[in-house]
Formats: sequence, structure tokens, C-alpha cells
Amino acid sequence: MAFHPIGVHVGPGLTDENELLDGGPLARAAEMDADGVQVFLADPQGWKAPQPRPDAADLLAGDVAVFVHAPYVLNVASTNNRIRIPSRKLLGQHAQASVAIGARGMVVHGGHVLAKDDPAAGVDNWRKTFARQAESGGFGLPVLIENTAGGDNAMARDLGALDRLWEAVGEFDAGFVLDTCHAWAAGWDLSRVVADVRAITGRIDLVHLNNSRDPAGSGRDRHAPLGEGEIPLELLLEVARAADAPIVLETPGDAASHAAEIALLREAM
Repeated sequence: MAFHPIGVHVGPGLTDENELLDGGPLARAAEMDADGVQVFLADPQGWKAPQPRPDAADLLAGDVAVFVHAPYVLNVASTNNRIRIPSRKLLGQHAQASVAIGARGMVVHGGHVLAKDDPAAGVDNWRKTFARQAESGGFGLPVLIENTAGGDNAMARDLGALDRLWEAVGEFDAGFVLDTCHAWAAGWDLSRVVADVRAITGRIDLVHLNNSRDPAGSGRDRHAPLGEGEIPLELLLEVARAADAPIVLETPGDAASHAAEIALLREAM
């Protein structure tokens, strides 16, 4: 098994005045002995474009793997022009900002369409997003689509939907993020999830290794620490080993608890 970084999502890390909080992501990574970090570049619930980071040069030059999570509000699958068009624009802006800090990939949720819509329209909107960006030279880094926990008309909730989505975007070298809490909530079989996903996408670029506070198939996206949720710890470790990919923890807890989880993973891998 190749070496892959193990990181933690460390939050926005910026104030409105663009000043670093808590020493920034590199300081947070050092505090937890992490090889990687995942960050937001702007308000995850807002539509503002990301601003240049004062620590960009340090992030570019450092040996900590950086991943960016795009805002939650983005939904390029939507049939609503007032959501889809701004989503495409903001996705491109976040991609540019991610390249500027040397990010290895940018995570974005698969999105959804309304109950009255044909999910095929959402799939086609994803294809158009990649196709239009390709005409201007691409995103500049891997765009990593993440599976989601709930929603009947979600683009990446169930494996059948993921298959349809990948038929549309796979040609553009789209990447994939496997979130274990989301997969559990959606009713996926974690004992074979890596093989099931790879049979569709051919790849797993990143694992969001999270336990769940709720039973399998609940549709609820509530993360738990690795050893404290409904998913057996050994099952999570098996997924991590099989995926053979970078890991980002999005588990609740403080720096000490995250450091312990990272140590646990390193020993288990």
C-alpha cells in the first residue's frame, strides 16, 4: 500500500478581514500531527468568491497535503437557473483559488434536482458544467464529487444514480470522494463499498472517514468520532485500507481527539 496523507477538516481559518485564525491550517496540522488538511476558502453557506489567502505561499511550499471543500450551497445539477448558473461561476472561482494554494483536489457535493424534475436533467447539467469548463482550459485541479446521505433526487446518493452521473462526467476525468457516513446513511454496504464504487467510477481519490450517529439507511448526515458511532470501527478501518487513498477526517472533536484518531489510523494502515 502506498503512503497516503491522513488529514483533518480544519474549517475556514479566515476572518472577514482575511486574517488567519488559530495560526492557520498548517499550524493546526502540526498540532494534530496530520499529513493533510481540508479547508473552506469562503463561507460554506454563502455565495461570495474566495479572497486571496495571506498564507498561500506557505501552503504551496509546505509538505502538508491540502484539499479544498467547495461551499455547500453550490448545486450545479439544479434546473433552477438562479442556482445553477451562480453555482457554475462560484465553482470556477473556488477552483482558481484552490490552485493558488496548491490544493490536490476540490471537493463538491453531487447536488440534486427538485421532486418534479427528471434526475437526468441534473446529470446533464453536471456534464455541461465540465464541458463548458473544458472549453476554457479546465478547472486546473481535480474536481472531486462526493456521495451524499439523503435526497430522492440526489445525483450521488445511491449507486445507480452515481452510475448514471459517471456515464456523463467520467470522460472529463472527474474525481470521487467516498464519505463513509454518507454511504452508511444511504444504505450502502460498507463491506464492499470500495469495490462497488470502483466498478462505477474506476477511482477513489479521497476518503472522508467518518462514523455515523444514526443507523444504516437513515438518510441522516450526522458525523461521529471514529470509535463512537453506529459503524463498527473495524469496518471503517477496512474501508480505509481497501480505498488506498488519502483520508480526511470530518469527525467532531478537539485537536487531541483528532491526533488520537490519526495515530489509530496510522497504526491500522
